[in-house]
Amino acid sequence: MKQEGEKMRIMQFPLVTLTIAGCWPPSSWSTFCKRTVYNVYTIIVTLLLFTFMVPQFMDIVLNVDNADDFTDTFYVMLAMVIAVCKMLGLLLNRKNIEMLTHTLVEKPFKPLGPDEIEIRQKFNNLIQNKAMVYTFMIETTCASMGLTSLLTEFRNGNLAYREWIPYDYYSSDILFYITYFHQMISLTAASIVNVACDNVICGLLLHICCQIEILECRLKKSLRNQSDFGECVYLHNRIYKFSYAMNKNFKFIIAGQFIVSTLVVCSSLYRLAKTELSAKYIPLALYTICMLIQILIYCWYGNEVRLKSIQFADQIFDMDWLALDKKTKENLIMIMNRSLIPIEFSSAHILMNLESFGKLLKVSYSIYNVLQIM
Repeated sequence: MKQEGEKMRIMQFPLVTLTIAGCWPPSSWSTFCKRTVYNVYTIIVTLLLFTFMVPQFMDIVLNVDNADDFTDTFYVMLAMVIAVCKMLGLLLNRKNIEMLTHTLVEKPFKPLGPDEIEIRQKFNNLIQNKAMVYTFMIETTCASMGLTSLLTEFRNGNLAYREWIPYDYYSSDILFYITYFHQMISLTAASIVNVACDNVICGLLLHICCQIEILECRLKKSLRNQSDFGECVYLHNRIYKFSYAMNKNFKFIIAGQFIVSTLVVCSSLYRLAKTELSAKYIPLALYTICMLIQILIYCWYGNEVRLKSIQFADQIFDMDWLALDKKTKENLIMIMNRSLIPIEFSSAHILMNLESFGKLLKVSYSIYNVLQIM
């Protein structure tokens, strides 16, 4: 129970959003009945995503015959596609996420002194604040899109988004209301799943930065006390293993996010260029900004991990080597040799750094120009 409490404290808000998304049953729900209720909730969320994504795909296949109609359906469908990918990825990796969060509260990752506890608390607060701001921004955008649709499309008797529907929803007000609010609820569910996945991945990336800072602190203490460096070597090795495991578990989600973000940005830019300044323009602009930020945070924090690992090697190089004994020098050389290879996250040959984000914008703009020509 104590480890469970520590685990919740280090990833408190990201795991709460994961629970709301239907991917992380509450630890207190240990009885069979409560677990069954939560599993039913998970199935409902998954069905909401699929029953909105598939009709949109069918609309593109069966009904779309021009670039305007294509982008009208495509930009929302892609958000549903990545939400489905993230939902499935999170459900399949539930055990791996539990293992990663559990590892952070055990040795050698567990803070050993007041200074290391202070570093951990600093990053805990950073993760909490960043996740809350990101969640507020995404859900505010989702709410603005829903409100704009209610004031425009719903009042005019139209659905919020294009989709292929196998029945005549205009034949009955009840059918229209069910179809319309199904779209709204599905879009909200997709936004929550996206937020939950992004919060967890970025939270774990920041914890890698946290562990590198703790390693720096532990290394300096060992130098001052002339104590054994074996613990530092072990922690450094475990940080690399933790990073490798995380990259392996989430590489398909990261690759999907890059591809979808590229396509969404270019299609959203096309729609912005075609949309006159009106009530519809604001939620569309907010949606485009959110999709950019969604991939930017992956690249930003991936870049932070890389820089942190490189800076650690530089700090070792700047130490007073002449005052150290032979055993200490051998341990430092071992750590330094490992640090020559920075910690980088990649998927499908795409590195998570700011350079990749710049390339993504260039590709998006190129596809946008092709759509304009078409």
